[in-house]
Amino acid sequence: MPDPIDIGVGARIRIRRRELGVSQTSLGEHLGLTFQQVQKYERGSNRVSASMLVKTAARLDCSVAWLVGEEDGAAGHLEGGLLARLASPGVAELVEAFNAIESPQARTALMHLARSMADGGRD
Repeated sequence: MPDPIDIGVGARIRIRRRELGVSQTSLGEHLGLTFQQVQKYERGSNRVSASMLVKTAARLDCSVAWLVGEEDGAAGHLEGGLLARLASPGVAELVEAFNAIESPQARTALMHLARSMADGGRD
């Protein structure tokens, strides 16, 4: 099981990368890695070395302190558990789609649907 710190660092990398519109491939090329290696960093399954952390922070125009959760910033106040959930595949896309829904009634209906699906339809 990945260490919660590694998951948090990976989640911050993913959040910042997506915020800037940088692909995993582009980040990987900058770091001399494959996009699969970037994916492993973002999931926390591979630890990011100090040198890679510095290079990643430079490419993502943020500080190493922000990536490790030691500096306030866009997601610096989020706890590791929430960051790990936000870094799960599909979550960012779901949040973006949800935010694009203008109707409060449609948002509420979607939230009820998601909760019902998560409960296995027990509601």
